[in-house]
This record gives sequence, C-alpha cells and structure tokens, in this order.
Amino acid sequence: MEDHLMSLTNKVAIVTGAGSGIGAASAIRLAKSGASVGLLDLKEKKAEKVKQEIEQFGGKSIIMDVDLSDPERVKNAVNHVVSEFGRLDIVFANAGINGVITPIEDFSPEDWDKTISTNLKSTFLTVKYSIPHLKKDGGSIIITSSINGNRKFSGIGMSAYSSSKAGQMAFGKMAALELAKYKIRVNIICPGAIETNIGENTHPDEEKLKKVQIPVEYPKGSHPLEEGPGQPEQVANLIHFLATDASNHISGSEIYIDGAETLL
Repeated sequence: MEDHLMSLTNKVAIVTGAGSGIGAASAIRLAKSGASVGLLDLKEKKAEKVKQEIEQFGGKSIIMDVDLSDPERVKNAVNHVVSEFGRLDIVFANAGINGVITPIEDFSPEDWDKTISTNLKSTFLTVKYSIPHLKKDGGSIIITSSINGNRKFSGIGMSAYSSSKAGQMAFGKMAALELAKYKIRVNIICPGAIETNIGENTHPDEEKLKKVQIPVEYPKGSHPLEEGPGQPEQVANLIHFLATDASNHISGSEIYIDGAETLL
C-alpha cells in the first residue's frame, strides 16, 4: 500500500504536453497514484493512447485538445478539467519545443517568437488560469525547464530555446514566492538528455550552424550515471514526488535530472 504522503487519491492534475515523452509518463505515474488527470495536448491522437493506458488500470483522465499559446483555449481547458473533476491540485506545465536551431543573426523574428510563445508564454498561461482553482486548497505547480539556459550554454544555435528555458526558471521562482501565501508550491525541473520525441519539433540549420560551431569534447561517456540518456519514467518519478505531500516544504527549487551530465 502506498504511503499516505505519496498518495494522490482524490487529487486532480493537469499535464500539458501529455501525449508523449515526459508528459505522458508523468500523467500515467500520477494516475497510478490515484490522481484524476487532465491531458492537455495539441496532438489529441497521441493523448488518446495515454488515456487508454490510464483506463487499463482503472484511472481517470480526460483529453483537452488545446493550443497552449492561445489564452482562451488554455483558460477553457483548465476550467473544463475542474468542471469535470471538481477541483485542481497539481499542474505540470511541461509542453515545449526545441524549435529552429540557427545562429542568432540568421534567426527570423517569426521563428524566435514561435519558440518563446510555445515554451514560455504557454507556461505563463497554464499557471495563470490554474491559480484561481489552486488557491482553494493549495497545491503543486511543476514547470519543465531544461539544463539548457540554466547550467549548459554550449547548445550552439539554441538561443531562443535556451532563453525560453531560462525565462521559465525565473518565472517559476517569482511564482513560488508570490503564491506561497496560498500554500501553492512551485518547482522547476531541468532535465538533461531524455529519450523523448521532442526531436520531431527540432529544425537545425546545419549549414549556417557551421560558422558559429564550437567543438565540445566530452570525456569518454557523456552520461556519467548511466550508459545513455535518461528515460521519461525517471522524470515521472520526480514529478510524482513534487506533486505529493512528501515534498510539502519544497518550493522555488530548481532540480536537475540529468545523471550528472552537465557536471562534465
């Protein structure tokens, strides 16, 4: 039987980017612990597979097809989840893209805006429209940032992505202080290399990158703790911990989950 501090029975969670990777694994982990989960994703077909897996072990979830950079759609999605399940306790703001990877001088303003909007604005909107519901009983907000823009800056061409991730870190810490009076905790996770499909939204301009590339030579094995990248399920275990009462005195923290990769 699960320790009561780790149980999420009768809790309600929202997970953005829930259709794949870290979002999918975390939604399933939260549901296994007893939470009802709102699956928010632009790719509804992928979220359907997550919903089916949750239903296989008797969990509850609903899917909301939402463009997370659209204020009205985000607001309506959050409200719909609360209407369906009656409350809101956990918000995992996880959706994001790598976007275009190119030298700063070649970055189009449109591509820059898309990455910032998809990653940073969506986090703001998800948190903003969740606050009125979380204020009722307190809760946990978890934001997926990255090692990039926080502890690693050798991702040449990823200036927009890294800026959005650094912005999420600052936003999360501001929110942690602002929302503490309502017993709402806010923490920021910074994954390293994790096996997900975020590469589908990655568009490196290899030819232009050559002019600014700086060789980075790692010691043998760039993932000290394990043989390769981490797994979404490992991140999901961290999300579960931060969502539960076992972490009730942790807020405003940045937590790196990269197998010591960025200490090289």
